[in-house]
Amino acid sequence: MTSTKYAILYLTDLYFEAKGRNYYEEDLYLTGRLRSDFEILICHPCDSEKFEKLVDIVIFRNAGPVMNFKSYFEAFVNRVNKENILSYNPMNGRADMKGKDYLIEMTNTGYPVIPTIERSEDLDLLSPAEKFMVKLKDGADSIGMHVVDRGTLAARDLKGEIAQPFVDFDYEVSFYFIDEDLQYALYAPDKTKRWNLEIYKPTESDLLFARQFIAWNGLSHGIQRVDACRLPDGSLLLVELEDLNPYLSIDLLPQDVRENFISNFKKSIWKAIMNRNRNH
Repeated sequence: MTSTKYAILYLTDLYFEAKGRNYYEEDLYLTGRLRSDFEILICHPCDSEKFEKLVDIVIFRNAGPVMNFKSYFEAFVNRVNKENILSYNPMNGRADMKGKDYLIEMTNTGYPVIPTIERSEDLDLLSPAEKFMVKLKDGADSIGMHVVDRGTLAARDLKGEIAQPFVDFDYEVSFYFIDEDLQYALYAPDKTKRWNLEIYKPTESDLLFARQFIAWNGLSHGIQRVDACRLPDGSLLLVELEDLNPYLSIDLLPQDVRENFISNFKKSIWKAIMNRNRNH
């Protein structure tokens, strides 16, 4: 990297409380590690506008569900895309960044995803399950998520929601990418303890599965997390593609994996700034 210290506006909510993990600890760690190579300014997304033109890149990280500050976030995305502000991740993702509609699109186009509908009239398109998960399209961190039976779902107006069959799976596994490169994978051996994660060594078929979603999204740079569930027959289904501010569980990583991630994170940020400068 260059000797020039580029400036980062790092957006996070250090007071947001999430079940099973401490967002603020991860962001304090990451900004501490970035300080050696970049100048760092930290603030909440709702306060970012006055600082966005003072830095080389804006990094959107652990700010909690954007539904909690929807109008601010929409204004931020609009500024980034219209005023040529370099952001990390770019604000043109097609997945969770825009809600859960992509799961319906993927269902309709044959991707290996948990089957998803947005109208109770389409209930017959799902498996003959008797229990279903209902989720808010703009939800995150399990907000608004609950289980219903077939009769309740058939009579429900799913406005602003999606529904999926309640899937019997062996475990959940997440694949963490910087740009197009897998950094590590973590899984929850006990599916009742979602955040008791351990390092997972992916197979070649696992990598093919995860990479198809990174390719589908087509982001030029950034961090993405592909969340999947392993079915009893050994196959994987996508749970979600987190392309806005995926929690990294970085405190659970072995030191060598964590150091490699930090190094690649810095290189990715620098490369994004360099590409931007060359094109402008």
